Amino acid sequence: MAFLKRPPLRIQPTTLWEYPSQHYDSPRGTMQGDKAYVGATPSWVIWQLLQRYTREGDRVLDPMCGSGTTLDVCADLGRTGVGFDLAPCRADIAGADARAIPLPDASVDFVFVDPPYSTHVDYSNDSRCIGKLDASGDDDGRAYFDAMSRVFSQMHRVLKDRRYAAVFVSDSWRRRKGEKGSGNGTFMPIGFELFARMRKNFKPVDIVCVVRHNASMSQANYRKAAEEGNFFLRGFNYLLIMKKVNERR
Repeated sequence: MAFLKRPPLRIQPTTLWEYPSQHYDSPRGTMQGDKAYVGATPSWVIWQLLQRYTREGDRVLDPMCGSGTTLDVCADLGRTGVGFDLAPCRADIAGADARAIPLPDASVDFVFVDPPYSTHVDYSNDSRCIGKLDASGDDDGRAYFDAMSRVFSQMHRVLKDRRYAAVFVSDSWRRRKGEKGSGNGTFMPIGFELFARMRKNFKPVDIVCVVRHNASMSQANYRKAAEEGNFFLRGFNYLLIMKKVNERR
């Protein structure tokens, strides 16, 4: 079967974003990040953000860089990518905790982060990993949300005034252990909770709904489980876009 070329990228004009693939066709002929990386960020989402909120030559930070998708999109668009991660998987990603970003104040032009959505993905064996903190744990998720508040504070510190930051995140739902039947689970409104915490540091610009093209959502067994268990499969991610505004200005 012939390879079907992905359609060209264009600026999305609405707050509902959809693209038929996880990745776009790079002008360099390379993949953005690693398509096999669990929890990989759609590279076209980062492309949209950088086209709107950055200029050529800008310094773009991703403090939870994963497989390096943000760095590769930066290379495509002529931006300078800076990536950190607790478990770096390539040489151009430095080891660091997003709660203690090793950069000077007001030193980057844009920040993007795709954080863990509670404990669904095992990102590393590092005990400091925020992905090991349950957003619906015995502490009602306090440790997780406090950790993310510290990340937002660091993002605000290193970002230049009047520049932008974005968080790509999803809500979550988990069946309660040992319970069966209709609706027996815990809903975690992570998107709303992180929006509330993020705006303590930043001025809201907009919220975008990004359609999720997850293969499991179309599989009969997943659909049957959702129907019989009376719960919803996650059909979209939030894209929270904020701006740093120095009040003294």
